[in-house]
Amino acid sequence: MRLTNWAGNVTYGAVRVHRPESVAELRRVVAGSRRVRALGSGHSFSLVADSTGELVRLDGLPSMVEIDTARSTVTVAAGMRYADVAVELHRNGFALPNMASLPHISVAGSCATGTHGSGDGQRCLSASVSGLELVGPDGDLVELRRGDDGFPGAVVALGALGVVTRLTLDVAPAFEVAQSVRLGVSLDDVAARFDEVFGSAYSVSAFTDWRSGEAAVWLKCRTEPTWGGGRAAEEQVHPVPGMDPDFCTVQLGRPGPWHERLPHFRPELTPSAGQELQSEWFLPREAAGAGIAVVQGLAEQIAPVLHISEIRTVRGDDLWLSPAYGRDSVTFHFTWRDDPEGVLPVVAELQQRLLPLGARPHWGKLSTTPAPEVIASYERALDFARLAQELDPEGKFGNSFVDALFPRG
Repeated sequence: MRLTNWAGNVTYGAVRVHRPESVAELRRVVAGSRRVRALGSGHSFSLVADSTGELVRLDGLPSMVEIDTARSTVTVAAGMRYADVAVELHRNGFALPNMASLPHISVAGSCATGTHGSGDGQRCLSASVSGLELVGPDGDLVELRRGDDGFPGAVVALGALGVVTRLTLDVAPAFEVAQSVRLGVSLDDVAARFDEVFGSAYSVSAFTDWRSGEAAVWLKCRTEPTWGGGRAAEEQVHPVPGMDPDFCTVQLGRPGPWHERLPHFRPELTPSAGQELQSEWFLPREAAGAGIAVVQGLAEQIAPVLHISEIRTVRGDDLWLSPAYGRDSVTFHFTWRDDPEGVLPVVAELQQRLLPLGARPHWGKLSTTPAPEVIASYERALDFARLAQELDPEGKFGNSFVDALFPRG
């Protein structure tokens, strides 16, 4: 049986899948392959991790969580899940600044695709990376550190520069978070008071079906929230109406460790069976109101194929291929029903309306925008292409996804 991603919408084309148990074994696999790609937890809905050559799973490499208290960093094995890294960090009194909705995803895969959480002051998960080690095309080990030439291009790299073996992340002292949910919030109110709503807590998410005209706003606070629209939820809720709220992290304003509140879902439970599709676009922060209006205008087309949609904010960064490169962003995320024929025309319509507002699609989500149009919005794209040519001159780490973005002469 061929290997598929978590959602089942991608069947990988690799002729062989490896699961090395040491870096030395990984180096031999890479050196002996004509084309090879790394595969994380399989939570990407796009073809970013696909390969017609070899695939390498990194979860067989030895786990490693090495904390440098003097530098406030942690070095972790690339294939580890954020959930497992977070537990060890917290046990030692440290924290990551932010986490994604799912703690189940791998560190390397998340960083390579610009995955993010939410918060006006919080950047993509990749922006915490201060160093990395990767296996180059000849099986050689390459180390890159923040401050090195090309480092901003090597973090969100779509797997195109080599197979990452470990990453060093910035950490902070551990902290507590209290999570609460406000129900029945008018979308018009969210748009009109966007800065107030999304600036009211450490991390804020607004969930909506768009057709109802209302949102549930999730507030993850290190202090008391400064905004109180809608009505307070009096029991645990799930982002998708009707789903079991026990899958979600603790709400109702009860404080707890950062890693047990910042994700939406609990690491010991799978939030769904994977029978869904996902899309997401990053827009400039100042386009938040216009973006909300665009999506509201398509509510009747969206609703029949939508489970739920989420609005979040992300602070800008300097990573060349980060969708938040150079600008504070608002993101519009869509969890679709597992109905490609119904979903893809809606995705195409959304893209057509959002691209004029400066939308950049998430690298790991569904998009039908042609690669040249996608990469045209990245000012450092040519710099990344030169870096890829330098580190992987024969294109061993390419695939159809990467090659369409960065065609080689």
